[in-house]
Amino acid sequence: MIAEVLVEYNAKSIDKSFFYLIPSSLKNKITKGMKVKVPFGNKLINGFVINITNEQPHNYELKSIDSIVDDFLILNDELLLIGNYLQEKTLCTKITAYQTMLPSNLKIKDKHHNLIKYDIYISLNSSVEQVRSFINNNKRKIKQNEILTILLQKKQVLKKDYASNALNELIKNKLVKEEYIQKYRLEHHKNQDLIPPKLTIEQEKAVNKIYSYANKSKTILLHGVTGSGKTEVYMNLIEKVIKDGRNCLLLIPEITLTAQIVNRFYDRFGNIVAIFHSALSDGEKQDEYQKILNNQIKIVIGTRSAIFTPLTNIGIIIIDEEHSETYKQDSNPRYHALDIAIFRSNYHNCPLVLGSATPSLETMARAKKGVYELVTLNNRVGISSLPNITLVDMSLEMRKRNPIISSILKEKIIDRLNKKEQIILLLNRRGYSTTISCQNCGYVYKCPHCDISLTYHKSSNNLRCHYCGYTILKPLKCPSCHEEALNYLGLGTEKLENELVKMFPTARVVRMDTDTTSQKGSHEKIITKFKNQEYDILLGTQMISKGLDFPNATLAGIINGDASLNIPDFRSSERTFSLLTQAAGRAGRANVPGEVIIQTYNPNNYTLNCVKNQNYEQFYNYEMKIRKKLSYPPYYYLVSIKVISKDYELAQKESQHVANYLQNHLENTTIILGPTTAAIFRKNNTYRFQILIKYKYDSKLYKTLKELDNIFVYLKNVYIEIDLNPNNI
Repeated sequence: MIAEVLVEYNAKSIDKSFFYLIPSSLKNKITKGMKVKVPFGNKLINGFVINITNEQPHNYELKSIDSIVDDFLILNDELLLIGNYLQEKTLCTKITAYQTMLPSNLKIKDKHHNLIKYDIYISLNSSVEQVRSFINNNKRKIKQNEILTILLQKKQVLKKDYASNALNELIKNKLVKEEYIQKYRLEHHKNQDLIPPKLTIEQEKAVNKIYSYANKSKTILLHGVTGSGKTEVYMNLIEKVIKDGRNCLLLIPEITLTAQIVNRFYDRFGNIVAIFHSALSDGEKQDEYQKILNNQIKIVIGTRSAIFTPLTNIGIIIIDEEHSETYKQDSNPRYHALDIAIFRSNYHNCPLVLGSATPSLETMARAKKGVYELVTLNNRVGISSLPNITLVDMSLEMRKRNPIISSILKEKIIDRLNKKEQIILLLNRRGYSTTISCQNCGYVYKCPHCDISLTYHKSSNNLRCHYCGYTILKPLKCPSCHEEALNYLGLGTEKLENELVKMFPTARVVRMDTDTTSQKGSHEKIITKFKNQEYDILLGTQMISKGLDFPNATLAGIINGDASLNIPDFRSSERTFSLLTQAAGRAGRANVPGEVIIQTYNPNNYTLNCVKNQNYEQFYNYEMKIRKKLSYPPYYYLVSIKVISKDYELAQKESQHVANYLQNHLENTTIILGPTTAAIFRKNNTYRFQILIKYKYDSKLYKTLKELDNIFVYLKNVYIEIDLNPNNI
């Protein structure tokens, strides 16, 4: 027998499989999807078996597989197909596609560490008659007899509870035996006292409509205002699917949402739930992955990478907050979880539900055209209503010397603190100051490797690049004029936290951003403590804007509401509308009405007024007209091509060659823009030029992109990044 093996090297020049003989000692052990060790050149390397055949593909002599690295199946038939799809969709190498699907401990190059935890149990290794005979004939061996008596009653007990010399003697004499039983790190039990809330009429209609597509591959957009109970709709759908004997996959956009959502699912469904995201330890990931492989799981909940978990017999796939950019991976392979979800929906003949209060324009356009089914939830659950939103003109506040917190927001915060209610403040910029410059000579601290200014972090007293991680200690003097005249410009969450502590000395303030949530479990601790009212004010970046539910939070303040409007990207208005609407939705989710204060220097801006009016339809219609005029999605598809090199001249020259190649090979209706310098022109000491392709349909596109990709395989000191439907341009 012969195995087709994909080896660990991800160089595009050897992006193909190789054939190896299966030795007789492994013939009944090796199956498709296994990780094996094979000779390659003069080395032994790892590879995946992607096919087994009896046919000799070549005339030359084949080498034999050396050994099996993992003795349990890793890539099933569906995942092997997804790997092929991912390679075609993103133009990555096949081994990169398969690597992307696996948790870190199971990746191809990893030296396999056995991270399985075991509990050691002891049980009888002799007949009951022999044990009783031993007890009767050895009256003086009191401790041994006690253990044997217990085992006659309980049959199996934990060894650590009885560890002693007496127990070791019983094991040595083979009266008692040890049993190693795998122990999972994440174990949760169903809350037997839980009474699920009764669905509203609107929720019930949504559940029935979506469930009518059971056993059909259909994409459904669940458009529900914030607080409309989309999660409860998901849970009811999942209950129905599980009763049908099928499994469920739920994607969420942020790790921050995991704690609240997963705890609700654990309480409702118990140990048939597995979670999967990057904040788990390697051991926890392996445990969850193995439970899924062993068919012990009915529900998988996780972030983007959970779309690749080897769940079988899927009856529904749900993508919550479908508008979120986190579902698109920005590094190779540049896939979107939605594309993989649609693939798996087709494979399993099951519905795919996209849930959001602010759907992406592309998703809503497909729903309005009938490509997706549209289901709506227009009302909040219970007696809670949408919060009242006020826009505050910060140019007027500046004259009153209120540059950070406006007078109205300050009054509202004091009012909520007096009422023992909670406040959520959003500032989507971490750090203390976003720019440090010299007042004397104008020098600005910039990253020496990237075309971006350094951000000051007061807690660590350093300047940091948020692109490459370059860090230096905060200097005392300007390196240019050597004067002590450094000026701290801009506002980050760390500086705002200091200002809040000064302004409201009795308030308990907690900050939630990348800097405060780097340790394992830190997201959950902050969220739990805030929900338990151990803090009065939760300050954070966009990670606090979606999905979180705090009943006592009645005020939301957005500190710099128009900051994201100034980003030079066609999606900046859409992102701003989504971010502010989601952040506003955190207020007034229980019985007390909520209020939202949005601070802005552009109070007449159309997008901000759509947020104020909480009118998605108004924003959608306005933005779609602009997209149509400028030939942007959803009217056109986009491809971004970046030409990157450490040599400026080489990057510029090759980017022009790429543009010329595209002009000569693509259809006339396709629009090619560039080359121009990329938004971040210099990053990690490389220069980046960009070409943008806009197209409706181009039969030559994929062929041309593959040819371009292959050309650059053999070019030295320059490479390209091809991103289909990019998040950012």
